Amino acid sequence: MKIALIGATGFVGTAVLEELIARGHAVTALSRNPSSLSPGPSLTVRALDAYDVDAVASAVHGHDAVVSAFNPGWSAPELYELFMKGSDAIVRGVEKSGVQRLLVVGGAGSLFVAPGVQLVDTPAFIDHVPPNVVPGAKAARDALTALRENVTLAWTFLSPAAFLAPGERTGKYRLGGEELLMAGDKPAGISVADLAVAIVDELERPQHVRARFTVASVDAPSPA
Repeated sequence: MKIALIGATGFVGTAVLEELIARGHAVTALSRNPSSLSPGPSLTVRALDAYDVDAVASAVHGHDAVVSAFNPGWSAPELYELFMKGSDAIVRGVEKSGVQRLLVVGGAGSLFVAPGVQLVDTPAFIDHVPPNVVPGAKAARDALTALRENVTLAWTFLSPAAFLAPGERTGKYRLGGEELLMAGDKPAGISVADLAVAIVDELERPQHVRARFTVASVDAPSPA
C-alpha cells in the first residue's frame, strides 16, 4: 500500500515507519522537521504543518491510508489546545483529500478502568504521570470522542497499553477493546516496536473500522 505517516520522526512514528518499510509498503513520511530522514526507493519525505487543513489534504492525497502519530510534544505550551487543533486539522484534511482510511495513534488515558471511569480521570494517573502529560492525555481522550462522531472516514483509534517503552520486536501482542489491559494487578505495557506491528497489522487486515482498540505485550510484566 501507499501510506502517509504523520509524525514520522516521533517516538511512535519512527517505529511505524520502520515496520511499514520492512513490510514493503511505500511511505510518505510527514513531519514538522523531517531533516533526520533520507528519501529512498520506498520513502518520500515531506515537511508538514499538521495544523493546516489544506496542507494535510495536499500531503495525503492519493494515498491508500493515513496513519497519524501526531503529538505537539509533551513540553509544548498550551498542549491541550495544540493537540486538539492538530487532531481536528488532520481529520478534516484527510476528509478533504478523499482518502478514506485513517488510523490514529492515541494514548491509554481514555481507556476505561471501571464502568464510566477513564484512566485519565483517576487519582493514580494524575499523581503518577508528569504534570505536563495530563493535558495531552485529556486532549487525546477528547479527540477520540470527536472522532467517534465521524461517519465519513473509515477511522480507527489505537490506544497503546499504559506503559509504552523502547524494547524488542516480538511480533506478538494482546488485543483489547475499551478497557485498560492489565499484567496481573498492574497496568500492562508494550514495546513501541510491537505497537508498530499492531498498527501495520490493522492497516493490512482491518478489524476495527470506526472503533477503538488497545494492545499490550503478551508476556512482559508492567514496570514496577
